[in-house]
Amino acid sequence: MKYFNSIIETIGNTPLVKLNKITSDIDALVLAKLESFNPGNSVKDRMALKMIEDAESDGRLKPNGTIVEGTSGNTGMGLALAAIVKGYKLICVSNDKQSKEKFDVLRAVGAKVVVCPTDVTPEDPRSYYSTSKRIAKETPNSWYVNQYDNPSNTQAHYESTGPEIWEQTDGKITHFIVGVGTGGTISGVGKFLKKKNPKIKIWGIDTFGSVFKKYHETGIFDPNEIYPYTTEGIGEDILPENVDFSVIDLFEKVRDKDAAIFTRKLAKKEGIFAGNSCGAAIKGLLQLKHKLKKTDVVVVLLHDSGSRYIGKIYNDNWMKSKKFLK
Repeated sequence: MKYFNSIIETIGNTPLVKLNKITSDIDALVLAKLESFNPGNSVKDRMALKMIEDAESDGRLKPNGTIVEGTSGNTGMGLALAAIVKGYKLICVSNDKQSKEKFDVLRAVGAKVVVCPTDVTPEDPRSYYSTSKRIAKETPNSWYVNQYDNPSNTQAHYESTGPEIWEQTDGKITHFIVGVGTGGTISGVGKFLKKKNPKIKIWGIDTFGSVFKKYHETGIFDPNEIYPYTTEGIGEDILPENVDFSVIDLFEKVRDKDAAIFTRKLAKKEGIFAGNSCGAAIKGLLQLKHKLKKTDVVVVLLHDSGSRYIGKIYNDNWMKSKKFLK
């Protein structure tokens, strides 16, 4: 008989699918890495499990403990699946920018959800960064995950996502494109691919309101770049330790409106029901198409499923309220 011993054993080995219509004006072969095929429907399942296993092995996470993490939703889902299987409690701290569906899903799998305001600085006691740290300090037998600075985040993608992409493309990949939030995916995959072939280009997709692109190009952390934006899962107002700028060749910024519109186009043109940051990655790729040639093999990682965005990106009234649709 062929079966898995638990749901967490199904993490990884996600498919690579050729894009056709949405990338029709790009000469290169464009392949999408569909991370929504993970059991928690996002790429974050990989690093969530790795961070928990590493914390178990060195004693930071103890039996019957409580896991505490600040999350936009997807990391929380990955942590929840592992917590269920391994017998831990979970408290997820998020911000009010995230879709209601993300919170509903987290509660459905047994997580406690604390929602904080978005439009405050990271240092503000009300921010989800500060709140998650405070809850971890106040909760007995707890472990604060800290996905932004936890090296197991990057290592998970160095050990799994990168090797999968290399094998699936038979080593022919020339460009890897992904949205950047905590930085674990782009840094882990980028480090692995550059080790295999230093000529491979690693492109990060950023959003307006985030500090990544300017910092990468100038070394300046500019607070004036920071303002609220609607695109979920990418961009930051901090510099996470998991963002290894040395393996990233360039950043491209994508507008909120374009990210939302291209998320919907993925569903209608390719039949790929994907999340908000996936549309940003596709639009960023299209903005950079002049840098590609016919012989290139491009892999764009699509982070998560559209099921988390039904009330927002896939809702006409919400799109009109943001002036993304006429």
